[in-house]
Amino acid sequence: MTIISYNVNGIRAAIRKGFLDWLQQANPDVVLIQEIKATPEQLDLEVFEKAGYPYQYWYPATKKGYSGVAILSKTKPDHVEYGTGIDYMDYEGRVIRADFGELSVMSLYLPSGTNTARLDFKFKFMEDFQYYIDELKNSRPNLIIGGDYNICHEAIDIHDPVRLKNTSGFLPEERQWIDRLMQSGFIDSFRHFNEEPDQYSWWSYRANARNNNKGWRIDYNLVAAPLKDRLKRAVILPEAYHSDHCPVLVEIEK
Repeated sequence: MTIISYNVNGIRAAIRKGFLDWLQQANPDVVLIQEIKATPEQLDLEVFEKAGYPYQYWYPATKKGYSGVAILSKTKPDHVEYGTGIDYMDYEGRVIRADFGELSVMSLYLPSGTNTARLDFKFKFMEDFQYYIDELKNSRPNLIIGGDYNICHEAIDIHDPVRLKNTSGFLPEERQWIDRLMQSGFIDSFRHFNEEPDQYSWWSYRANARNNNKGWRIDYNLVAAPLKDRLKRAVILPEAYHSDHCPVLVEIEK
């Protein structure tokens, strides 16, 4: 099974930039999308069916044009869980999960800490999400959490770790949290296969950052430890230019 996670920074804008043609060429089994910024009613859902994804699950934020996650699949999941049951998280449409037999895949859009209020919100979200996942693993141990975590884990994951050490997304507390999440039983699938520097998944639109590869690796496919022996491949796909992010891919044996 091939799974791609992609923060599209607006699904309608991504479509205008060729997202659907790219999707057909990439041809994953499951697509985890973040920051859709649209409701299903605002989309032509048939274009996704024509691209090979008849099973579509959209979970927009209550606020129009903001946040939202989705899962597209070639095959029908046994169950889809919209949200976490935690009101303030679900109001912003940040978590959706699909179960395929004993395997579960989740699309996560973790908040960014753009100001003091949102940073406090992010820390609360991180803490509550960890508790939620700890509980979920009891019933769904074979879990893949793909998405935009808005956190660089290590210095290797950011282009200027010294200058940016006090910037949200690379704060010590954020890095410690994602480290704890991994230590609680998840594998950073990309780093499982690749220890090379200068591998990023997000670039600012400013200062020609993408062309200069001044980026951050904040998009992950975290794979539950019981799936370790089934991991086949994990890569970043920087050639996809539909967003300020690029897709991240993981492949596991079914």
